[in-house]
Amino acid sequence: MTDPVPITVDNGVATLTLNRPDERNALTREISDALRDRFTALEERDDVRCVILEGKGSAFSAGGDIKAMQAQLEGDGSLDDAVATLERTTSETMARVVTCPYPTVAKIDGPAVGAGANLAIACDIQLASTSASIGFLFRQVGLSIDAGTSYLLPRIVGENVAKELVYTGEVLDADRADELGLFNHVYPDEEFDEHVAELAGRIASGPTVAFRHAKRLLREGTDKSLDRAMVDEATAQGIVFETRDHEEGVSAFLEGRTPEFEGR
Repeated sequence: MTDPVPITVDNGVATLTLNRPDERNALTREISDALRDRFTALEERDDVRCVILEGKGSAFSAGGDIKAMQAQLEGDGSLDDAVATLERTTSETMARVVTCPYPTVAKIDGPAVGAGANLAIACDIQLASTSASIGFLFRQVGLSIDAGTSYLLPRIVGENVAKELVYTGEVLDADRADELGLFNHVYPDEEFDEHVAELAGRIASGPTVAFRHAKRLLREGTDKSLDRAMVDEATAQGIVFETRDHEEGVSAFLEGRTPEFEGR
């Protein structure tokens, strides 16, 4: 069988592709495990500085594996087993995406719904084509929320809007998602690839170690007091002060030139 999540690396940009277009890139056990493993492996690489996550075909991801849900209902497995499986698959995968040490970009060209919507917003930046849409459709299959919805969604749109999106199951077109902050940018379909590559390349040319600490601090900052946040920021800067990229940044600024960061 073909690789469910192939990876390519070009000039510091790793592209991970959900590669089950016939299943609209639903988060099957196969896809979830492969995606988790790819993000785990990225942590060991020294040639990656930015990650793009995309879906092959007409959808970014259609969300949960409905066939697996049906099998669970028809089988004789215990409820505890079902919960453990959810934690071991989708939940672990989402955690790997959120905590990836490199900046991550969701390239959304088509629907991202249910757990697929969470996969998109688990990335740091969401770039969408005009054909993109997003919705948190757990109600359609009679389920509560999972895959990090309660953590991720209110941080982007606020608690009130998050409740509405969950309760109604509304699928937002690209413009409405952009208005709510779920998408950072929306680009015409014919220009989409070019704009994504441009932004990813710009991120990959940045100070990788500094970005790693900035990403962690931003993720943790909403749960801290201002004083605690500033202490943690100072601690991180103490580490980044020692990097070659900081030295290059200062030199470039004083010399009036564009810095050439090495990612270390």
